[in-house]
Amino acid sequence: MLHTATGYWIEEAGAPEPCAPLEAWTEADVVVIGGGYLGMWTAWHVLERDPGATVVLLERERCGFGPSGRNGGFVNGYWDHVPELARRFGLDPAVRLAREADASIRAIGEFLARGRVDAWYRAVPQVQIATAAAQDGTWREELLALRALGHGDELVELSPRQVQDICASPVFRGAAAQRTAATVQPARLAFALRAALLKRGVQIHEDSEVRELEQRRGKLVVKTRAGRVTAPAAVLAVNWRTLGWPAFGRELSAASSHIVLTEPVPDVLAEVGWTGGEALADCRRMLHYFRTTPDGRIAFGWGGGRMNRGARHDPHLDVDPEVIERTAATLRRFFPALEGRDLTHAWGGPIDVAPNRLPIYRSSGALHAGWGFTGHGVGPSHLGGRILSGLALGVRDEVTTLPLVAPPKKHFPPEPFRATGGALIRSAFIRKDELDERGAPVDPVTRAITKLPKLLGMNLPR
Repeated sequence: MLHTATGYWIEEAGAPEPCAPLEAWTEADVVVIGGGYLGMWTAWHVLERDPGATVVLLERERCGFGPSGRNGGFVNGYWDHVPELARRFGLDPAVRLAREADASIRAIGEFLARGRVDAWYRAVPQVQIATAAAQDGTWREELLALRALGHGDELVELSPRQVQDICASPVFRGAAAQRTAATVQPARLAFALRAALLKRGVQIHEDSEVRELEQRRGKLVVKTRAGRVTAPAAVLAVNWRTLGWPAFGRELSAASSHIVLTEPVPDVLAEVGWTGGEALADCRRMLHYFRTTPDGRIAFGWGGGRMNRGARHDPHLDVDPEVIERTAATLRRFFPALEGRDLTHAWGGPIDVAPNRLPIYRSSGALHAGWGFTGHGVGPSHLGGRILSGLALGVRDEVTTLPLVAPPKKHFPPEPFRATGGALIRSAFIRKDELDERGAPVDPVTRAITKLPKLLGMNLPR
């Protein structure tokens, strides 16, 4: 098994030739810091709003080589968050957000179709499956609330028989399915977006880490090792590295998620009946997520990686043999027919999480930032690009007034308490998940620790 930081998707997509670093002084209408989905969609939507705008994008490494090119490729929306959002902000803003997120899911498919890009985009439902008695019906509160709000068709309960018809496994029980979702090859999507930006005239500079940002009388000066960009507005789209920016760093935490990939096993997929390409996940607090590929592989991930301390990069965010071993064991437990079949690749990456499990878009002067996708950023980053492009251009419209923009602040504790406390709580959640799966009683200490995030109104990476 090839265990790397960048993983199979980037290898399969074939990385494009790098863009030259910034080595000059230049000006722009908007400078974007970060070459993942959020930064690239922001650049795209700046040009959609103002085709004559000059956009410079700075990426510290290679565009699409971070979480955007390594994730599971699940393109999700927000209907499962609507009941909570309706309580906090009212029904109309909550439903508007969910509909805009659904529009982004479709827009990504349309973008790829217009460009004739085969990024394996497939519109399929997202199915959340109980794999233990303790997980049965964990979706019911949201389902009943959506029905009461008049949107019960967005989340549908499935019986164990219906789940087995989708994908047969000895551990699968009932489930809930969100009808609007998709899967995609994430690195192919990232590289296609990068190519489209270059074609539209965006100046992309890779290997161009931002070392300093100054705000001077209505102008921002962004400095790299060998160059600088002056612009009236800047967008910060750097995922978990937002931790290193004092204006925003207390509003997120970071941990890792890891994936294993099988050899092509179309015979196994036929045996279990998983031929519709549905996007699947379990209902653990530290969930497993899994999907298929066109050549019959299973990509199987687990959000049970380690907490990161501050903005300093821990290599375990990317390569963690212990987490991969546990992930592979669960894959084989879910699908016993994989006995004797090879796992060819393994990789991981960081995920950024805001306190309320939803992204945050916030401005500090002329610097506009977004973060907190909780490992579910493929679809929402398209909407995030619309939001940040509007903020950067000073536009007030249907997306720049969504509930995710400038919500009330909620801070994680400072380091080292954020990482140490987060690791303690994550360990308790993993322990509870495992006890639940064995049908064993959960000890009082573990149960008490797992209740802490809800009592504190905070969320942890999953």
